[in-house]
Amino acid sequence: MKRLITIAAAFLFLGACSTSPSVYAPAADGRYGYSEQRLEENRYRVSYAGNSATSREKVEDYLLYRASELTLQTGHDYFVITARDTEPRTSYYGTGSPYAGWPPGYGFYGYGGSGFGLGLSTSTTRPVTRYRAYADVVLHRGEKPEGNNWAYDARDVMDQLGPGIVRQVEN
Repeated sequence: MKRLITIAAAFLFLGACSTSPSVYAPAADGRYGYSEQRLEENRYRVSYAGNSATSREKVEDYLLYRASELTLQTGHDYFVITARDTEPRTSYYGTGSPYAGWPPGYGFYGYGGSGFGLGLSTSTTRPVTRYRAYADVVLHRGEKPEGNNWAYDARDVMDQLGPGIVRQVEN
């Protein structure tokens, strides 16, 4: 009976862990979403953190989209990325546990033994990876310079990435 309860609890835990990808929203809870920090008058550090169901590519798209929004909100036209990184954070979650306890006869001594039982149950471990992308951006007015692969036209980025942006549903 105890084993049945453990298995049921493991399935409930795994069910609770399954989730939808992060939506494009401010990181109000400090966990998932975008944020920015002003470093100088026209320089910002922008970041986006996704949950375990959000792909690295989506996290990076949301980062670029937020940098574009910020550029236009502050009256600028394009931005240049001066530093950029995407950090994976992997945790490992498992099910199962070692067996230690009563009744005797199960575990280390084998069935029919006597005394305190020790042993291992079957278990599984799975990796869960979350991505956080960062970029330092400098905002500019005017035409994006040709030949600079780190310069992005904010309107162009929003037009290209906009259809793939999943926003929080308002009630």
